[in-house]
Amino acid sequence: MSAEQYLEWERVQPGKHELHEGEVYAMAGGSPRHNLLSSAAASELRASTRSLGCHTLSSDQRIAVLPDQRYVYADAVVVCGKLETEPGANDVLTNPSVIVEVLSPSTESHDRGMKWAAYQCVASLTDYLMLAQAQVRVEHYRREPDGWHYQVLGVGDLITLASGAKVDVDAIYAGAFDIEGG
Repeated sequence: MSAEQYLEWERVQPGKHELHEGEVYAMAGGSPRHNLLSSAAASELRASTRSLGCHTLSSDQRIAVLPDQRYVYADAVVVCGKLETEPGANDVLTNPSVIVEVLSPSTESHDRGMKWAAYQCVASLTDYLMLAQAQVRVEHYRREPDGWHYQVLGVGDLITLASGAKVDVDAIYAGAFDIEGG
């Protein structure tokens, strides 16, 4: 399927689908814990980046990772500065600053593999956060002048984004383990 065909088709679908080099992949709904972590991460990111002129968007935001080849949905996304979209498509974001993925057994290898490889090609992306569901664990990739730096954060830690904003790991995970299953 071409990118043009995908976008036209996707806009009328009841569910979400990603496009990777002509192949369409259906996205499954998340578990309650997955959804709590997604919304908590978005909330904490909004609180910590809003004063910097950043906007936090939900998992419904389509992102052009590789225009005309790869369109994805992240669990949360932050754009610092003006939101930019693909020409002629006001619903396809092209300049994410921070992307969050909540890892699930069915998507973890994809989030760590093909998605992360594609995200690294996005010039505007400064931070990639992967949140575990079974424990308090955030894997943070931050773009630095010499490349991507990797850090694992846990209980009591603060995530320091490339923008300088700080996000409390404990605040993201508050109440997550009160919910059965992950």
